[in-house]
Amino acid sequence: MDLQNKTVLITGAAKRIGKEIARHFAKKGAHVLIHYRNSRKEAEELAQELKLLKIKTHLYQADLTRQNDIQKMVTQILKENEGVDILVNNASIFYPTPFGKITEKDWDQFFAANLKAPFFLSQALAPSMKKKGRGHIINIADWSGLRPYTGYLPYCTSKGALITLTQGLAKTLAPEIRVNAVCPGPILPPPDFTEDEKEKVAQNTLLGRWGNPEDIAKMVVFLAEQEFITGSYHLVDGGESLK
Repeated sequence: MDLQNKTVLITGAAKRIGKEIARHFAKKGAHVLIHYRNSRKEAEELAQELKLLKIKTHLYQADLTRQNDIQKMVTQILKENEGVDILVNNASIFYPTPFGKITEKDWDQFFAANLKAPFFLSQALAPSMKKKGRGHIINIADWSGLRPYTGYLPYCTSKGALITLTQGLAKTLAPEIRVNAVCPGPILPPPDFTEDEKEKVAQNTLLGRWGNPEDIAKMVVFLAEQEFITGSYHLVDGGESLK
């Protein structure tokens, strides 16, 4: 797919990996729809930055764990734009959940943000993509969805389910819409990580280092440009899943 003048919606685009994904699509000439939940200031700053690249950009606020918010946002997007060509389900939550202290609320939060939101947003936008005759959905999963680690079971399980959802949507929405997933490894350390903890994680990769948001953004854009890849997941983890 030639990304010039295509419209891409990126959830959780105001910060971190989502921000870098938005930048890379804009550099390709795509129009970028920036979704955010609470980070309005950061979203506005990103929009101003992207406008310097002479592309169109719009901001959309929504709590994607709420079905009404999703429907309102999609209605507004379809009213203000000529559909969406690419959906990047990037928004996610992540925090430790030690076994024995995991609550029902934890499970509900992880699955609402990391699984239900991508599904219902995909379901809401798929008809307009089908009508255009083409579209692409890219889910940001995690390598731990394939090999879960301890201390984060609800998170890992939700990301594993997102990989399964990716394959299910690919079968359901073919041939007009392609659906793929990207599985990052260690990209951005949690704010409370010590230097020792960062080094330990780095040594758990085959490359001996952390990645960066640009590594994920490049893979997302690569997939968006391909025409014969669907139902797949792609590890961007420095070989951590092999250790």
